[in-house]
Amino acid sequence: MKKLRAAVNALDRKSHINREIYGHFSEHLGRCIYNGIFVGENSSIPNTDGVRNDVIEAFKEIQMPVLRWPGGCFADEYHWRDGIGEKSTRKKMVNTHWGGVTEDNSFGTNEFFNMCEKIGCEPYLAGNLGSGTVEELADWIEYITFDGVSPMADLRRKNGREKPWKLKYLGIGNENWGCGGNMRPEAYADMYRRYQTYCRNFSGNELYKIAGGPNVDDYNWTEKLMQIIKDDHAKAISLHYYTIPSGDFANKGSATKFTDDEYYRTIHNALFTDQLIERHSAIMKQYSDNMKLIVDEWGCWFDVEEGTNPGFLFQQNTMRDALVAAISLNIFNNRSDIVCMANLAQAVNVLQALLLTEGEKLVKTPTYHIFDMYKTHQDSELLYSYVDSAEKTIRNTIKKNDFEKIEEIPLPLVSHSASLNKNGSITMTYSNASLDEDFEIDCDIVGFEAKNANARILTYGDVHQFNDFDNPERIKPAEHSVELNGNSLKLTLPKLSVVSVILS
Repeated sequence: MKKLRAAVNALDRKSHINREIYGHFSEHLGRCIYNGIFVGENSSIPNTDGVRNDVIEAFKEIQMPVLRWPGGCFADEYHWRDGIGEKSTRKKMVNTHWGGVTEDNSFGTNEFFNMCEKIGCEPYLAGNLGSGTVEELADWIEYITFDGVSPMADLRRKNGREKPWKLKYLGIGNENWGCGGNMRPEAYADMYRRYQTYCRNFSGNELYKIAGGPNVDDYNWTEKLMQIIKDDHAKAISLHYYTIPSGDFANKGSATKFTDDEYYRTIHNALFTDQLIERHSAIMKQYSDNMKLIVDEWGCWFDVEEGTNPGFLFQQNTMRDALVAAISLNIFNNRSDIVCMANLAQAVNVLQALLLTEGEKLVKTPTYHIFDMYKTHQDSELLYSYVDSAEKTIRNTIKKNDFEKIEEIPLPLVSHSASLNKNGSITMTYSNASLDEDFEIDCDIVGFEAKNANARILTYGDVHQFNDFDNPERIKPAEHSVELNGNSLKLTLPKLSVVSVILS
């Protein structure tokens, strides 16, 4: 077994890890909302105001900090007035982006904000810039947050909510380079400036306004956006990046049936997140010292499961997904000087979901367990951490027009981050993406006298395996042995594993 030297320095505090980095995303897509989160008040499935009780409890267990809604691409065709008032009279629409199904708008603004209160998370709205109007968005903010006498506040009261909700996070438009209007960055930036002007702060509520940022490595979009949008117009811009083995949306591959080569290319592409953040943030810092980056859509995207609606984006969730989640969260922690929020796509039954539901049954995916193991990083201070390099050489194919080149590149196998919690404990998280090699970590702890060390591990020998309704706990965390000797910590990092350690 290869030994790797490691270190954590509690005296070297880098940046604050916002709890919102552990955020999530719920879109009107497939079975994320309907028959996922929301089953209706008359369902035999235990619910509160139509929202599944087991879903609420699962979200609370991982201390879900923020939830983005109603999209995604759906956001730029969503008209909020269709989703308020008596359910029997709510306007129906066709969900043109996701399966062409009828959207009955039975889950709308009141239902979403009341659910967030039950979970204890911040709501994050994606506002309609693509097909909506300035007035429509301005009225929505007034409906949600104004405590005085006005047409929108009176409408909220008529619909059963006397006091306003709090709304901090407001995204103005979604993917406006694509499904949100196919705009040029200059055109979107000008529209953003106009729309945000009329999104007011009412009754002590202060909006954190977010501009629609780039798709993957569209650095030109970031450059143009930052030239036009100033600090007083936006607090952050968004970034969307999905991990696909091939890097090609037309050839995504199976969620459960993949070769070793496809597996390692998935890990390689997950690690690309770090380069994206570094390069986009370098552009941003040329124009602003304060603006932050929000990765509000990330995760694995594979082909849908056989026999399911292709517009519903349902895919299984394996140990491979868990490793991608662990790697990504370690990257966000280590980049928390610029990344202030991230939102996994998506919460239930869609893409790299936390939860899968079928009737009364609910399954916690391997990805869910990663968020549970990492939750003590929330609202902590990032610490300097180091691990010796452990790499595997993989072959990568570069295609451009008619040119094709195969190159050999080093793939880092071990990912890590460490933080100091406000209760005085240290959280250390490690992942080992190797298919066949275990590592022994020998970590020096500097500036912290640990009396206790407790560890959990998520691992499974077959990277293709997953939790399903017949075997809902096939992959779940277990206690893991660690050896604490003064300021030295030793642990084994088995192949295909994620380990979290808490020092106190």
